[in-house]
Amino acid sequence: MMSTRVDSELYRELAKFGAKDIEICMQCGTCSASCPLSSGTNPFPRKIYRYIQLGLKDKLLKSTEPWLCYYCGDCNKDCPRGAEPAETMMATRRWLTAQYDWTGLARRFYLSEAWEIGALIAVALAIIVLFALFHGPVVTDRVSVNSFAPVIWIEIGDLVMAAILSAFLLSNAFRMYRFIMSDTKVPFWLYITEAKAFVLNFLTQQRWQQCGEDRSRWLKHFILVSGYLTMMTLIIVFIRWFQVDDSSWHFTSIFGYYATGVLLVITVEMFRSRLKKEESIHRYSAFSDWLFLILLFFTTLTGIMMHALRIAGWPMGTYVMYVIHLAVAVHMLIIEVPFGKWSHLFYRPLAIFLANVREKASKDSRVEVEDVIAEASEIFMSCLQCGTCTSV
Repeated sequence: MMSTRVDSELYRELAKFGAKDIEICMQCGTCSASCPLSSGTNPFPRKIYRYIQLGLKDKLLKSTEPWLCYYCGDCNKDCPRGAEPAETMMATRRWLTAQYDWTGLARRFYLSEAWEIGALIAVALAIIVLFALFHGPVVTDRVSVNSFAPVIWIEIGDLVMAAILSAFLLSNAFRMYRFIMSDTKVPFWLYITEAKAFVLNFLTQQRWQQCGEDRSRWLKHFILVSGYLTMMTLIIVFIRWFQVDDSSWHFTSIFGYYATGVLLVITVEMFRSRLKKEESIHRYSAFSDWLFLILLFFTTLTGIMMHALRIAGWPMGTYVMYVIHLAVAVHMLIIEVPFGKWSHLFYRPLAIFLANVREKASKDSRVEVEDVIAEASEIFMSCLQCGTCTSV
């Protein structure tokens, strides 16, 4: 016998994270039928709505479907009751991020603006105090960033921060793995053979290309992530060549200019889209969404200003802007990578990987689904038994 615990507060819990119109969903299945990514093995958003309505918290924790949604908004348009399934899927991802986080910080940051702003101020002040007390010699007759902030110390700081952030993110990802795979026995070789799904989706988010009619969304996101990861690589791995005092060309320059241009242009475009609410994904914006964009924009802008001051030969302005730049950038990395919005860059491909593994590990039959589809098309997989065809 199997028992399922019902959490009567799950509905209200998800509503705090932004879930909408849970009570008016009548489980017709139109949202799942209209979603280009929903499948017979992983149907959504209908199933997620049902879990929330019934208070099935354990099943929701084991679900990969919220991460398989890329918020094209088609389900919102087609819902006969006028609900917001896509926004509920987004809220479920926020809730799951908070559940994976063993520190409890993700929950506090998502539900409390005061906590997130307080963390921003605390980290910024810590960076300013650190430089005020431990900066190197201040050279005023020329710009010498490597004297003011010795590159070896910055490199050590980068590596320590990367190790700490990785530890938080990977430990949270392990909790995610345990939730999803808790009752599935998987041979080790299956993890190896399906690992390519994680790598491919982490690098390209290729499933997004199948989502909705506007393919430019995937392209903009891909370019933004490429700029973000390029800048992180320059700062963490190639800081010795990236932080230089002279104006001569270095091999890192071209990558730095690319990353800076991408981050500036795409963040401004996202600001514009959110303000005008042109895309379905930008109809609703949580405080954490706005704060991340603001931090990313000002990290880029202060970096540009510091570079301009360095080229202009203004020592004190360069040093001050350097500290301001780090005060903004460090907070963005510390808060957003393991506890906030950018954790989805790791959780989403991991969910796709685990969904593939779980599906293949749970097969009891020697018959391959692909063979059946070849004989009977995909009708038997796509039918959600909503009863609409009968009523029509």
